[in-house]
Amino acid sequence: MYRDNVNSISKGFDVQLVTIYIILMLIGWLAIFSSSHIPNGESVNIFNLQTLYGKQIIWIGTSVILAIVILILDNRIFQHLAYYIYIAAILLMIIVLFVGTEIAGAKAWIKIGSYSIQPTEFAKFATALALAKLFNEGKTKFQKRYLWLIAFFFILIPIGIIIAQKDTGSALVFLSFILLFYREGMSGNILLIGAAAIVLFILSFCLNEIYALAIVTTIFIIFWIIQRKFKKKLIRNGIIYASAVIFIFSANLLYDKILQPHQKMRISTMLGQTSDPQGADFNLNQSKIAIGSGGFWGKGYLKGTQTKLNFVPEQSTDFIFCSIGEEFGFLGSITILLLFSFLIYRILFLAERHRNSFVRYYGYGVASIIFFHFIINIGMTIGLVPIIGIPLPFLSYGGSSLWGFTVLLFIFIRMQKS
Repeated sequence: MYRDNVNSISKGFDVQLVTIYIILMLIGWLAIFSSSHIPNGESVNIFNLQTLYGKQIIWIGTSVILAIVILILDNRIFQHLAYYIYIAAILLMIIVLFVGTEIAGAKAWIKIGSYSIQPTEFAKFATALALAKLFNEGKTKFQKRYLWLIAFFFILIPIGIIIAQKDTGSALVFLSFILLFYREGMSGNILLIGAAAIVLFILSFCLNEIYALAIVTTIFIIFWIIQRKFKKKLIRNGIIYASAVIFIFSANLLYDKILQPHQKMRISTMLGQTSDPQGADFNLNQSKIAIGSGGFWGKGYLKGTQTKLNFVPEQSTDFIFCSIGEEFGFLGSITILLLFSFLIYRILFLAERHRNSFVRYYGYGVASIIFFHFIINIGMTIGLVPIIGIPLPFLSYGGSSLWGFTVLLFIFIRMQKS
């Protein structure tokens, strides 16, 4: 039995995924060391637990152990226990609401000595497993009829709890499962509705409700004139119009009631409604300066001035990409983009070719989460999206994030041998 378990580790898993995982972790640790190490003439102890790079060594080591344990386990256990893992993750998040510690305005952490654990990171792979099981076993008449309703319910539960924890940025991650839904047959109209909602929010926020209403009404009238002979389309367009009007007049209410003050400020500054160079704009401005100053080749490892002098806040976590951009320049930044692109491609490739539908569903869930984190994190460092405070997978400092993404990825790697 022991020999079989050892062989299961050395044979059958995807070497390319594991290699990218290791490379990204090492790059992350080097960036964390560079941005947090202050030379003082003394010898460097990389295991110094008083430093971020010392703690990250511990997180990396324990993550490798987690990966090995997952590769040893019977791959069928994840499918059998998917719902139980999901329930356990949800209960843990609920417990945080009562006993959690507030950090950076969000009560989403459990404090254990000098370390903090964020259960939200574990809910990501738990939700991916639960959705995979739901799609794989949704064969009964009841399940087929209410499959999409149940699927949305699975992602709305963690979203609601995370919003109650005042961590809206992490809540948005769960919307990435829409990509899995779309792959499994959800109408593309849902994606169009989401895009339309974003456009309506920007219109009502940047202009006002009256102007937004005027634009929507004009579009509705045009479609009414074109399609006036088709009764069914007129009814459909009327429902869409009424929904758009309701959304326009509720957008600002949702903005005021759900988002935190710092999140509102970040959105308003991004959309050009306010300017706060010493506040909400400071992180983004320093981030752009750091990345831009790297040029094509970069300033060289340990020679980044913006990150070294701590001009970029959260440079070891949310803004870890800035350190890479400054010290390794355009080439280093492109390397990170290519590594993540190949990682996501490889996951989707393996998911599509697998004979087990459960693995395919789970693989798309894994790819969706990593893709969302990758796009949003890098997008917010260069000003393309609001700063919502989510880590860059495998690179950013933090045990919860690294553990969560390690489990997420290695469950999929283990399933490849099924």
